[in-house]
Order: sequence, then structure tokens, then C-alpha cells
Amino acid sequence: MASDTRSSPESPATTNAAMKTHALEQPSLSWRMSSSLVLGATSMLCRGFLYGLNTVETTGLDRFLEILDKRKDVDKRERGLITVCNHVSVMDDPLMWGILPASYAFNPTNLRWGLGAHDICFKNKALSTFFSLGQVLPTHRASYSPHGGAFQSTIPQAIRLLSAQPFSNLQPGSLDAASSKAGGSNDIHDPFTSGDGLTYTTDGTDSIVAPSVYAQNRLAWVHIFPEGCIHQHPSMTMRYFKWGVARLILESEPMPDVLPMFIDGTQNIMSEERTFPRFLPRGGKKFHITFGELLDMEAKFGDLRRKWRELVRKDRLRALGEAAEDDVSKKGRASSSSAWASLSSLWPSKSAATSTTLASGFNEISPAATTTTPISSNDSDTQLQLQNQSTAFQRRSRSQPTMGELSEELKYGAEAQALRIEVARRVRDEIEKLRVGLGYPKDDPKLGLAETWAKDPTEARRFKSSVDGSLVTKE
Repeated sequence: MASDTRSSPESPATTNAAMKTHALEQPSLSWRMSSSLVLGATSMLCRGFLYGLNTVETTGLDRFLEILDKRKDVDKRERGLITVCNHVSVMDDPLMWGILPASYAFNPTNLRWGLGAHDICFKNKALSTFFSLGQVLPTHRASYSPHGGAFQSTIPQAIRLLSAQPFSNLQPGSLDAASSKAGGSNDIHDPFTSGDGLTYTTDGTDSIVAPSVYAQNRLAWVHIFPEGCIHQHPSMTMRYFKWGVARLILESEPMPDVLPMFIDGTQNIMSEERTFPRFLPRGGKKFHITFGELLDMEAKFGDLRRKWRELVRKDRLRALGEAAEDDVSKKGRASSSSAWASLSSLWPSKSAATSTTLASGFNEISPAATTTTPISSNDSDTQLQLQNQSTAFQRRSRSQPTMGELSEELKYGAEAQALRIEVARRVRDEIEKLRVGLGYPKDDPKLGLAETWAKDPTEARRFKSSVDGSLVTKE
């Protein structure tokens, strides 16, 4: 099938500058048409059900549509968009998007990317293809999959979608060897692609096309349910928010916009206590969706992102220092001071390009940032030695994790974890404001803490919570 792109896929060894120049513009025409059909038809079906069989109320919809209008031209976008809301039924997405007019429903480049359960939405090739066309990323649940959690390979993909550049280098979680050997039933390449870093795997056996390689998906819209499970309670209270949303806010570049939402009514349309036929949504209900305003990101999260950048900077310098020391020990002739002199010459503290790289925690270094600075020295041996170390330094820099990949310290270090907890708490507070604004009583702040819910079963998929008596489904 012919490719509707500006260039062929780049090899993993291609420089970052070249990849920016020759980035894939968009998927094939057949893929785009199929995606538009799946998204549009699903939206219209949901719209028909909501407005035809139920009572619908919206708050802030016009404001939200204005935001989408401003984002319609991909080239004029300045930031990615994250929408976050409570999760009260298995039909929240896509049913909630039935409120979008038809003029918005058939434009994939201006519609949300969502996260869907791998064992439900991607359990065979047909479903995998359908949900990929519907702009859903496969997600494993940590409670019953060893591939789940905030550091699974799908999260870097979402981070890249929210960021400014199309990424045509190897994807985080890319296992070319595993993919080529597996030949799994969930192989859902866009037909025109052939690998070369354009896919990623979520479990070492599947092979998922990576949407972030396309320029049309830069600064995209990602919707997320931070609770990570369905939570139905009469007072519409929420559980604690997981770390995925925190990673999206802290690691995306530039800092994305965040818009809180609140939905009320789908818990009655698809109640967890529904009887046969369970798969059918119930009509005759009231559905209300509230769109908040775009948050002042600098005021709300600026301090936390600065702390994150500092953590990344320290971690990166530590790793580079260890690399320099390793080179010194192997060469046997160089001194550690020479290694650090080489390091300093290549990593100027005031370089804007370098600051961006450090802040993001990924290796998208421009040629200017990696060009060796001539070393002035009367000792030709010392100069040659430093230049050799500079070459080794550049080689190690290029081998650093790409955007969305983190070191063990940045994953599990106490400071990194504390930052994610605080980001998630602040996001939850914004949605709680919308909930209270609808007339619900303020909830107990303890409900926003993970430890509050520790008494709930960890492996059960559907249960009644011992914390608040709510119905919980981990799907």
C-alpha cells in the first residue's frame, strides 16, 4: 500500500536533526479514512443514544468547542491538551464524546487519544485494529498484569503525543527483535509501515503502531481517567489519582494545557449492578457533563515542573559523570579532571538546547548541542585525549534514554515519587471543585490518598469497597 508521507522511515542511527527534517507527516490515506470513519461513526452513534433516549445537560461546552477550534490547525498549536475527569462507568468513553457536534467528530487530528485496557480492547487483531483506528492506546492494569503501572511503554507514547516534535527514532518500549520473532495476533501496523522504530510493544510480544512518529499528531489531545478504575458512589466521590497523569504533566514538552471535566449520569446508564443484558446501556437517564476552564499551568504546576527538571538534571549529570569516569578507567591515562573538563565543554550550563534536553529527560539533542568545542591546549597529547573523551561522551549521550524513558532513580526515587503524588493531588482537587459546584458535598480529603484504599482487594476486578461502600470495577 502506498505511503502518504514526505519521506521514508528513518533508520535508528539517523541524527535527531535529520529526523526532525524528514519526519513522517501523516499515516496513509486508507488509515486516515478508516480512523475518521471509526471515530465519526462511534461519536454519532453515541450522540444519537444520548440525545435520542436520554436527557443531556452540558456546562461549558461552548468554551470547550472554542478550544478545539483554536487547535484545529496543527501547525498553529502551541501546547498539547490533557483532559481529565472522574470515571463512573465502562461506557464513559466513548459515550461522553457524543456531545460533540458532527462537524468535530470526523477529524482525527483534533480528537482525543485515550487509554484502553489491553486485555479488553486489544485481545485480538480485529479489536486491536478497531481501537487503534479509534485513537486508543493499549494499557495494562498493574493489579493483574506484570506489564502495568505508570512506567509501561504506553505512557511514553502519550507523553510524546502531547509534545512538540514528531518522533521518528526508536520508540520507548521498542523491541524490534521481539516483534519480528513474535508474529503475534495483535500485530497492528499501519499497512504502509515496516518497522524501523515506528512501532512499540507493551508486553514483548505485540507490536503497536506508534502514533507519535507523525507530525500531524504533534501537541495532540490526550484524555485520561486518573482513577484508573470505575468508581460508583451515590455522592459521586472519587478515589485517589494514579501517577500516569502526573507523568504527562511533568514530562511533556512544552508544558501541556490541562482542562478538568466532570461527568454524572453514565453510572446510571451502565450501572455496575445492572442485570441481564449487562452489555446494553440503559436509556431514560439524565446525563450531565461539565467542562472546566483551562488551568493556569504555571501557577498550578510550574513549581513542580521546576523541581522535576532539577531532578532530571542531577540524574543526567550523575549518569554522564559515571560514563566519563568509566572512560577514564578504561583508557588508564586520563585524569578525572580532564574527563570533567571535557564534560563541561560539551554541556554548557547556560545552553538553551541543553536545558531543554535536561528538563525533558530525553535525548533529542540538536547538532549544535553536541558539537565538540575546540579545546585550547599547548599539550597536543592532552588535547587529543580530551577530544577522544568528548567523542565517547557524545556516543554515550546518544545512547541515553529517549523521551518518556526514565532511570530507576527517576522512577522510584523518593523525590520523584513525591512530585507525582503532589501533581495527582492537585489535578484531583480541580475536578473536585467541579463536583462540589454541581451541589455535591465536599468529600473527605483522605479519599484522595492511596493508602486510604489499601484495604480494598488488589486482584479482584469487581468488588464493593470496604472504604466507602462504592462499587469498583478495574477494567
